[in-house]
This record gives sequence, structure tokens and C-alpha cells, in this order.
Amino acid sequence: MTIRIIPQERLEKSDLMAAETIPPLLFPRLKQLYTRRAARLRQLAEKNPLGDYLRFAAVIATAQEIVLYDHPLEMDLRKRLEESAQQGKPPLDINTLPRDAHWQRLLHSLIAELKPEMTGQALSVLENLEKASSAELEGMASALFANEFSRVSSDRAPFIWAALSLYWAQMAALIPGKARAEAGEQRQFCPVCASVPVTSIIHMGGGREGLRYLHCNLCESEWHVVRAKCSNCEQTHDLHYWSLDSENPAIKAESCGDCGTYLKMLYQDKDPAVEPVADDLASLILDARMEQEGFARSSLNPFLFPGE
Repeated sequence: MTIRIIPQERLEKSDLMAAETIPPLLFPRLKQLYTRRAARLRQLAEKNPLGDYLRFAAVIATAQEIVLYDHPLEMDLRKRLEESAQQGKPPLDINTLPRDAHWQRLLHSLIAELKPEMTGQALSVLENLEKASSAELEGMASALFANEFSRVSSDRAPFIWAALSLYWAQMAALIPGKARAEAGEQRQFCPVCASVPVTSIIHMGGGREGLRYLHCNLCESEWHVVRAKCSNCEQTHDLHYWSLDSENPAIKAESCGDCGTYLKMLYQDKDPAVEPVADDLASLILDARMEQEGFARSSLNPFLFPGE
């Protein structure tokens, strides 16, 4: 199954009825999103060997919250949504959507917010990004979207992605349509922007009790993928579940022997405070265990890019 976004005016009654049972797609709710993320990062940093880096990520998330409201986005996406629906493509596809200059304005505002909070190497990186030309910034954005991580140093990537993510999340929140589950492939990619998940989350309450949603590492949308099925290749056999806590773990890794990948699963019923980006970053020891077992991540954390 795949997920297709349909313009509001083209929705049929059956679509509306289906949306009332299991919503295939949850657009981002931006109010307090970054504030909650920052708070969770700081909480997890208290007893974590990566505490300093979690606090660093919290500073960026806090800046994202400020910049989000300082630079609201007004954009009419109806034509884009109509075209993408006809083509069966994500409306905000990172591979085809032309980038507006708005994302670079967001980046420079983030830099202005972050510079007083940074020292040493991080401050130097921000100052270099501040001096970079528009073409250089576009080149780095294109490289990240093309998974050419060696072209963007790992200390620059989180700042570039933070601005891109803000831009895409703002656009995603403005989409005037609903989603419909259809037959198809590539469920491992976000149906809004075609990026990859950061992790998956098992919801609690809100009519989505026990349902698994993958959380996009770019636009912050979530899409439904049934449990007991590999989120990367959709195979249902040779799946195994790993955790570091033998008693009622809130975080597990689902591995697939078929494609050799894994994706973390966060359980809200075990810990209602779990947050996709924060808890994924704070549980890197589980990633190390999965790598030892020979599995590769099928996801990408916005604060942990491979690079030079």
C-alpha cells in the first residue's frame, strides 16, 4: 500500500469515511513542536553519555521554535497539490520541488539566534555559513537531499537541515487536502515530501491506539504503516525486535533479515513523553548494537548526518 494526497475538493465520501477510521497521514502540528522537542532533549541529556550533544540539539530546536513564528509562510499549494495528485507523486517532493528563497531566510535567522549560544567550532561553522553565497547554500541543500553526505561536512549539515526542515514543515502544514491509502509501493518514503523517517512511533489514544506511524525527518508529517511488516521492504517474515531494556521497553528496533535494515519503534503507552527525534538521538547505543548485529539504519536523524 502507498499513500496519496487528494485535493480537498476532489475527495469522495468514501475517502472521508476512511479518514475517520485509520488516518493514513498526519500533517505536522507545529504549535510547540520544537519546544517539546527541546524539553525532551534536555530531559534525556541528564543521564546520557551524549548529554552535551543532546543539549546542543536542544538549543537548535529552541531556535527553530523562535524562527518559525518570526517568519510565517504564506503559500498557495492548491495547484501543486492538483498536479502531484494527477502524477501520483508527493506534493512537496524533495527531488522535484523548486526551493523558494524563504528557506535561506530561515537559515540566516537561525544563525542569528544561535550565534550568541555557541562557542568554539560550532560558532565558527555558523560564521562560515553566514558568509556562504546563496549558490553555495543551495548546493549543500541539494547534496543532502541527494544523500551525497560527503559533500557537506557533518558539522554544517544539522544547521542546513534545520532550516530546510522548518521550510518543509511550514509547507506541509498548509496542504489543503486529505490522504488516501492505495495499492502501491515505496511506503518507506514520506508521502508528503519523499524524505525518509527518523523513527516510528506507536500511538496512544486520539483514536490511533496501537497504530504505528513513521515520523518524517524533514517535514514532520507522520504516515501509517501496519505493524509486523518491514517499513523498508514490506516483508512480513524474518522480523526481530531488539531492546536494551528487558522489562517493558519504550524503545525497540525492528530488524528485517530480508533487506538487512532496522527502524526504531517508540511506544507512547510505555512512555507518553517519547519524541521521535529526541529519543532516537538519545538511544544511539541501540544503533551501535544493531550495527554489531549487521543491520543498517533505514532512517536518518536530522542531528546525525554521515559526512566527511
